[in-house]
Amino acid sequence: MPEKFCLQDSLALWYDARAVKEYFTAFTMLRFQPGKGEFSMDLQSKAFQQVITSIFSDETALFRTPEEPDPGDKVVIRLRMKKGTGAQVSLVLGPTENRISMHLDHTDDTFDWFASERVPVANHTCYYSFFILWEDVLIRFNRSGAVPIASHSFLDAAHSFHIIPGFHTPQWARGSVQYQIFTDRFCNGNTGNDVLSGEYYYARGDVRHASCWDELPGMQDYRCFFGGDLKGVESKLDYLQSLGVETIYFNPVFVSPSSHKYDTQDYWHIDPHLGEIIVDGDYCVRTTDERNLKASDALFAHLCQAMHKRGMRIILDGVFNHCGSLNRWMDREGLYSDSGKLGAYRNPNSPYRSYFSFKSDGNYDAWWGVETLPKLNYENSDELCEEIFHIAEKWASPPYSIDGWRLDVAADLGHSRDFNHKFWKAFRRRVKAVNPNVLIIAEHYGDPYEWLCGDEWDTVMNYDAFMEPVTFFLTGLEKHSDFRREDLYQNGSAFFSLMAENMSHMPTTSLQCAMNELSNHDHSRFLTRTNGRVGRLNTAGSAAAGEGICKGIMREAVVIQMTWPGSPTIYYGDEAGQVGWTDPDNRRTYPWGHEDQNMIDLHKALTAMRKTLPVLKNGSLQPLCSGTGYVSYSRFDKNSFVFVACNNLDRPQKISIPLDMSGIRDGTGIDRIFMTDDQGFKNARVPAGMVRNGALTVLMEAHSACIYVPGSCS
Repeated sequence: MPEKFCLQDSLALWYDARAVKEYFTAFTMLRFQPGKGEFSMDLQSKAFQQVITSIFSDETALFRTPEEPDPGDKVVIRLRMKKGTGAQVSLVLGPTENRISMHLDHTDDTFDWFASERVPVANHTCYYSFFILWEDVLIRFNRSGAVPIASHSFLDAAHSFHIIPGFHTPQWARGSVQYQIFTDRFCNGNTGNDVLSGEYYYARGDVRHASCWDELPGMQDYRCFFGGDLKGVESKLDYLQSLGVETIYFNPVFVSPSSHKYDTQDYWHIDPHLGEIIVDGDYCVRTTDERNLKASDALFAHLCQAMHKRGMRIILDGVFNHCGSLNRWMDREGLYSDSGKLGAYRNPNSPYRSYFSFKSDGNYDAWWGVETLPKLNYENSDELCEEIFHIAEKWASPPYSIDGWRLDVAADLGHSRDFNHKFWKAFRRRVKAVNPNVLIIAEHYGDPYEWLCGDEWDTVMNYDAFMEPVTFFLTGLEKHSDFRREDLYQNGSAFFSLMAENMSHMPTTSLQCAMNELSNHDHSRFLTRTNGRVGRLNTAGSAAAGEGICKGIMREAVVIQMTWPGSPTIYYGDEAGQVGWTDPDNRRTYPWGHEDQNMIDLHKALTAMRKTLPVLKNGSLQPLCSGTGYVSYSRFDKNSFVFVACNNLDRPQKISIPLDMSGIRDGTGIDRIFMTDDQGFKNARVPAGMVRNGALTVLMEAHSACIYVPGSCS
């Protein structure tokens, strides 16, 4: 046995029987005998593999009641494993590692179900995992899976299950189909509010209006406007609902001089170039006249109300780490010089001076050193904190009543981690007091563990536990198309390993409402990534983004997106076959009039399936098997069982999918209810075969994905 058998070694074993067999081949003679430091059980044996791959528990309602307990509640925790093993199961509670024996609660045709006593919930986070003693093998089970251990070891909090008393994520957000709109590039519903070429000078150049809707972005894209606006969004609500969209996430819509609008000029108002221009004039008049601002706010309120009447939700982009140099607080360009309150750049005695960090030479801290993005200095100004809280409260209140805030570079706000935590705790209290069902979702790269403890963020944009593993497995590329990882390309075991590791750092209810994207405004479009080519706009050119693409791989990705835990989030135009390198090329316009209708129909069919199969929103996830070019996994709850298989090779491949440890018995017929490949998709229920010797064997086409359900016994 390795000198240090650590959890990382076991990640590829995440309920994957084949991986278990391969892993323990090297340790065939390993035996543990109490007092001798050896295993007496052959860990390569079929009996051991059946036991260890059958062990399962998670944080869904099937295995924990109540699912989201409050302080003072009493919670019952369950685990299931192969029937008739005679195993002894203990619940291990941290940080004291209190061990509680679990009793055999009931038995079904396949599993023994163990349950804990009713465990009182304190007012602090509790971590737990399980010890299973079978024969004389001790097995530890946590969110990374089951692994035999030589002795009782410490409780690994980072990979343990969590009880976070009082942490409730909004029910509406769990599994909600989202649609991200970069407003200027989606649809022009009102040409009267368009930014005009030469209307103003910004960031060392004149702004311009694109010559035509289908013009491709250039490197100075932030100064180019296409005219998309909120009227355009409203005109497409029927389309979005037909696509199955339940929630719209808007890139920034507040007053801003750029097309991307991550340089906020005025947080208190909707940009009239996206809203209404009642009083025309120069840029100053257009964006500061109260009549234009009020009309634009009213238009947004109307859109919010129209969406709510349809049962749709709204998430706004909160760019609170930095503002724009035109913001009235800074006002470097002198736009607000007649307002009576000079900005901090022009007046050392400005009431906003403490909002920023100025240097002795008169310059100021800026985000990534970009002078048009002054960084906000929260530690030095309680007034700034209050202003941002009031802004967040305003848009969460009537007449807008938005349903969520997406927080830009949330972990970088302020200048210290301690302050960040303090700020987001206060932000959550303030916003949730207005509406407890507002979703707080953060842009975050890396481990979000410390931020998802119940008193700050609800969830994150799911890069590490969705976008990257899917991208590496299907395309081999990193999400910007900046480099390749051949070791991860078509590596099914690595796919599940990455998912297991990163998902284990997030509470399940946070995972259920995490933003699962294939593309967005910061990364290359997924369809471009299917060409497997490293590149960017400035190195490869626009045309190359659409060369060598594989729509079969794109369809595989969409199937995974629509069947994986979380909120599948469609980046506008992805469903219509849009391509593009990373920023700015990923901000091409929606291709109205030349959409890929088959890709749109694919999305419609899969979102419709999610509505008929609620297990895809709230069910447990269990990997079934993996190998070179393929993965298979199931979603299940008390009443339903669905499983998915993907073959990412460019040739057909026969796959044997183990189902016995999922409770599917030999002789059960399996139906395929959905299939994609290089030619398109099939949305019809057809027999796929019968379970024999515990498995379903299927021949999968190249670049294909299939969704299956149990049929009838024969």
